[in-house]
Amino acid sequence: MTSSPPSTSPAIGPVLPHEWAAEADVIERAFAAGPYGHLPKGAERRAFERDTDGRAASGAVLVARRDGRVIGTASVLRAATPYSRVALPGEAEVRLVAVDPAEQGAGLGEALTRASLEAALGWGADALVLDTGARNVRAQALYERMGFGRVPERDHGDDALAYRLALQARDDVRIRLMRPDEADEVSALVLAAYTGDFVLNAGYRAEIAAVAERARDHQVWVATDAASGMLLGTASTPRPGRAISPLAREGELDFRFLGVAAAARRRGVGASLVEHVLRLARLRGAARVVLNTGPDMLAAQRLYDRLGFERLHEREFLFERPDGSSFLMMAYGRDVAEEADRSAA
Repeated sequence: MTSSPPSTSPAIGPVLPHEWAAEADVIERAFAAGPYGHLPKGAERRAFERDTDGRAASGAVLVARRDGRVIGTASVLRAATPYSRVALPGEAEVRLVAVDPAEQGAGLGEALTRASLEAALGWGADALVLDTGARNVRAQALYERMGFGRVPERDHGDDALAYRLALQARDDVRIRLMRPDEADEVSALVLAAYTGDFVLNAGYRAEIAAVAERARDHQVWVATDAASGMLLGTASTPRPGRAISPLAREGELDFRFLGVAAAARRRGVGASLVEHVLRLARLRGAARVVLNTGPDMLAAQRLYDRLGFERLHEREFLFERPDGSSFLMMAYGRDVAEEADRSAA
């Protein structure tokens, strides 16, 4: 007898208060079915697993849902919070990656780990770290396949093996999600970057400047100077499962509004932001990154050419301005699997 396929694919997002008990139950069932399920569980460990609210307060608790039911979970913790144990300052840590035993074998553990990496990226963490039991060979194989490296100096005793995956490509630049209080500054930055290169009509100027509104529906990333915190540049991407422009097709990630502050030009900030988008695409399993640009944006075109993007002539079209004039809206794309993720090197 075969079971029917699930009615919907799992969706991953932050845990909701009414799901706290269900999230803790998934952890209990998953670990009971794992290589350490036969061992007695101490009161401290039991309290840790049941404290969904406390883990969320230390960072984020992500859950995978199907048909409204919690079927997997992962806790992403900031360093120096109560439940973090191997993260150093500036890093994030993932713990309690757990999948309902009835749902195992379908890649949900990897999907939760990828979502944890994206959450850590959003914080601007230097790396995501974790530890896993020496008997948990399936988890070890997963982490190594995803690019995590062993850090034996952080092992817990003889049984808990520590792993680390770097998230920032440069020591002098940090890329993270914009904070709400930075919206006005980011708006001024990206507007200055665009108006410095060509004349904008009123409608497009307003669209570029609407950073706070854009952040409600999409993701606004910022590059900052690691030493001073000064904003250096920005780019916007859609949230998982969405698009930020009509250009993107199934399996693609698009981005818009790439801008670099005048004082930060010739520091490679634009290239770092595009590499960040490529990394985000890999985390989400997208096959290609795509974008539109105008014919006047020559510096951007040179950047995309240098980073391996190619013209998508079949997706280009004439854009009609309100005054009746028009220009060719250019399209670029790059397959993300062409090379290893350079930012993880």
